[in-house]
Amino acid sequence: MRHEKIEKSVNLMMVLIVLAVSVGGIVEIVPLMFSAEATEPAEGIEVYSPLRLAGRDVYVREGCYNCHSQMVRPFRSETERYGPYTTAGETVYDRPFQFGSKRTGPDLARVGGRYSDAWQRLHLEDPRALVPESNMPGYPWLNANMVDPELITAKLKTLQLLGDPYTDEQIASAAAEVEGKTEMDAIVAYLQGLGTNRSNRR
Repeated sequence: MRHEKIEKSVNLMMVLIVLAVSVGGIVEIVPLMFSAEATEPAEGIEVYSPLRLAGRDVYVREGCYNCHSQMVRPFRSETERYGPYTTAGETVYDRPFQFGSKRTGPDLARVGGRYSDAWQRLHLEDPRALVPESNMPGYPWLNANMVDPELITAKLKTLQLLGDPYTDEQIASAAAEVEGKTEMDAIVAYLQGLGTNRSNRR
């Protein structure tokens, strides 16, 4: 029988598996590349400011995504707790996006503006000072680390080449916007903006 021939031939099985995965991937991914809903920014979504971009880089570098997702799934239990479910148009300027369902800590997709800057700072420095049962580590060194203005300018130039609509004026003023700012300033700015630019936010 045909299936016996396939099952007994490792090489043939590997070729067919690769073929099946490739076709499945193409069928799922290619249509999204031509969907405006997935490739165009949703209403109210803009590129990150230089300070928020620096904060996002700190967020990724420190591995915050390992415990906090930024994807509200379209289930009642999630939308009642976190707000409107996440759409692809919200994340068109995210490289890499922060989707996922692994939540040691709460989802942060709509955390912007829910707490004060002072609360966010203290929570990042010493989480258990505010949430005694938290197992989140503290990040006090972010107060000492400074944002690198030249690096942020270079990142904006690269993102412009990748298609993000940064203007030459925004790039020229980026260094001045982050001059003298700490990584703590940057990550707080990033967190305070999460979910606030959605027109249908609760």
